[in-house]
Amino acid sequence: MTIGTTGFVGERLTEAREARGLSNASFAEILDVVSPQAISQYERGKVSPRPEVLQLIADKLNLPERFFLRPAGKESHETLFWRSLSSATKAARMKGRRRFEWLKEIVTYLKTHLDFPRVNLPDLSIPRDVLRLTDDAIEDAASECREYWRIGDGPIADLILFLENNGVIVSRSNLGAEKLDAFSQWADNDGCPYIFLTADKNSAARSRLDAAHELAHLVLHREVHPKQFANTKNYKILEDQAFRFASAFLLPAGSFTSELWMPTLDAFRSLKERWRVSIGAMIRRSHELELLTDDEAKRMWINYNRRNWRKVEPLDDRLQPEQPRLLRRSFELLVQEQITTRDQIRLELPFSVSDIEELATLPRGFLTGDVYELPVSPKIKSKSEAELATSEQATLIPFGKRSTPSR
Repeated sequence: MTIGTTGFVGERLTEAREARGLSNASFAEILDVVSPQAISQYERGKVSPRPEVLQLIADKLNLPERFFLRPAGKESHETLFWRSLSSATKAARMKGRRRFEWLKEIVTYLKTHLDFPRVNLPDLSIPRDVLRLTDDAIEDAASECREYWRIGDGPIADLILFLENNGVIVSRSNLGAEKLDAFSQWADNDGCPYIFLTADKNSAARSRLDAAHELAHLVLHREVHPKQFANTKNYKILEDQAFRFASAFLLPAGSFTSELWMPTLDAFRSLKERWRVSIGAMIRRSHELELLTDDEAKRMWINYNRRNWRKVEPLDDRLQPEQPRLLRRSFELLVQEQITTRDQIRLELPFSVSDIEELATLPRGFLTGDVYELPVSPKIKSKSEAELATSEQATLIPFGKRSTPSR
């Protein structure tokens, strides 16, 4: 191998390029100093770039040079549940996958300092052949989850906060892909469930349904093999199951029906703010519960489209999307309690400041300290235990502080 930059890891270049949504040829055009063939050789480890070329690569990809000198992580073999597999482009899915892997590296880093909330998802009795799950069984599964978590039959105040309190890692990030809504996975590196929500669509109600949809995959489809999910016919069945679960979980049949005095667009509009579910989802739910016949549902969708609600519904400008708090508060605690410093965080994580802040839902400027002030630190009960405030209602997540590993 011809030495250009000692320690250069070709897989990291592939990872970075795909995370930015760039093809080999388009990236070569951006660099304007090497050919696509040279980039291919860099990525396959045949040669490594000269130091000045590496500096240019890092600059154009907005990553520190040390990113390309760090061993690549192991690729996960667990099923990755894509919310829009059929319509999202391959490049968009790869961009999402790469950024998801970066998210997991960030979480791994945080876990060297803090103990996260334990995973508390119900172990449902799912049949071996999950494709044969009936609608009634899915309704029962949604009810069983609510009973397990003792949340009753009313609206869930903040679904993302609820998921984080039960050990789910949630991130919202822009992917620049309109047709890629969300994806999830039980990660094999730490055994934790992850939900990645895209922030490209700024609809609180639709994002909430996406989160419930991914929860469905996590509790219903954990044993589904990636090849089974990749099959077009199976994919449609599994997606329909996830939609049914999400509807039943967010709009329990009994309580939703009792509040719906008549299934009309105006009635759905009046319930949207309380249940924080889209009017479109309520039409679908009413059809599922046979509150609407096929013909009635068809006419309602026609009227829905006539009102131009397909892209923007009433209240979409008022309801704010739920935001993940767990990772943000983890970084805040590291700095507040002087477990580490912003400089150390930037040095130890091999990503750009903007990538870390976006994936962890940190305010811009947090890692540089330029435009961000830390909130008042929550009281520490003991030297080994900290509580992180995660909502305005003072919901608390317990974290155990770990001693900083020796370097």
